[in-house]
Amino acid sequence: MNIATAHSALVSLAAEEHHVDNHESISPFMTGGAALVILLLLLWITTRFNRDR
Repeated sequence: MNIATAHSALVSLAAEEHHVDNHESISPFMTGGAALVILLLLLWITTRFNRDR
C-alpha cells in the first residue's frame, strides 16, 4: 500500500459522517456525579489510612 492509496483511504474515511451512539438512559451529569462520589470516597479512604503523615 503506497502513500497515495493510504492518503485517499484516510480522506474518504474522514469524509464519512460519524454515527454517534448516544443512549438516552446515560446522563452525563449522573455519570460525572457518580465518578465524583467514587473519587471522593477513595480520597477519604486513602486519608484514613495515612493518619500518621
